[in-house]
Amino acid sequence: MTTVLVTGGAGFIGSHLCERLLEAGRSVICLDNCSSGRERNLDDVRADEAFTFLRADVRNDLTAVLRDGSVDPDDIDRIYHLASRASPADFEDHPLDIARTNSEGTQSVLELAATVDARVLYASTSEVYGDPEVHPQPESYNGNVDPRGTRACYDEGKRFGETITSVYHRQHGVDARTVRIFNTYGPRMRADDGRVIPTFITQALDGEDITVYGDGTQTRSFLYVSDLCRALRAVMAAPDLGGDVLNVGSTREVTINSLAETIRSLIDTDSEVTYHPLPDDDPQQRRPDISRIQVAIGWEPDVAFEDGLRRTIQSVRAQRD
Repeated sequence: MTTVLVTGGAGFIGSHLCERLLEAGRSVICLDNCSSGRERNLDDVRADEAFTFLRADVRNDLTAVLRDGSVDPDDIDRIYHLASRASPADFEDHPLDIARTNSEGTQSVLELAATVDARVLYASTSEVYGDPEVHPQPESYNGNVDPRGTRACYDEGKRFGETITSVYHRQHGVDARTVRIFNTYGPRMRADDGRVIPTFITQALDGEDITVYGDGTQTRSFLYVSDLCRALRAVMAAPDLGGDVLNVGSTREVTINSLAETIRSLIDTDSEVTYHPLPDDDPQQRRPDISRIQVAIGWEPDVAFEDGLRRTIQSVRAQRD
């Protein structure tokens, strides 16, 4: 049985990935310090004999962490490195933690991979493109990022993580592939994490004003979490992607204004839309060029945007009840 380590496995994306891997018959080790992830995200898998949860920081010596958790590091042959705070609300409150997780934490993961000869998938982000001057964004675009801005801890942290990943692939022969994840949504997003979809849903359910920052014409491309997990597993499984980087996201570009109106209509709320100043460094456009992943593994999103929103709203309602 393949043994998989998922760092950040108690988070929004990580917990869904752990479930899918267990369903596929994998033995899964989830490592998370729960700084932003939540143990209750793992309630549906905790009783599975093939699942192990280790509460630990990815920046530590992972060989020692695994052994302390009665796990033989040599059993691991796949590592999904998802650990990192990703909430805009955390960029100002936890910048050093974010920067160190994506630098020191990534090196710790790659050291483990080099030691036990494991394949690694590094979860980078569309934020490496910054406020893009090329649209849509292909993997060949190097981005437009302010290294001193309020988002730099995440943007530059992920960029540096990509650099470390590339070095370990070239210099140490680690089979490491990188995915740049665009905006993803679905059940288990934290209502207070500052991302636009859970914020708008919570405000609409409470009958509060929906707060749009800027004039609402800025765009994002939203991918449902099950489509992302399918892509992550396929990229990991593909035999010849070591050293490559692939965009993963939806090509449907949505303005923030239209998102607000869609959520208002799906929830049937009396909430009004109000406008506030745009935060520093907030990108104006975001849409991936996914031609590379289409050719490499034949992946495309399946879940329609409105269907995914309905599922997410239903999940938020269930949690509140």
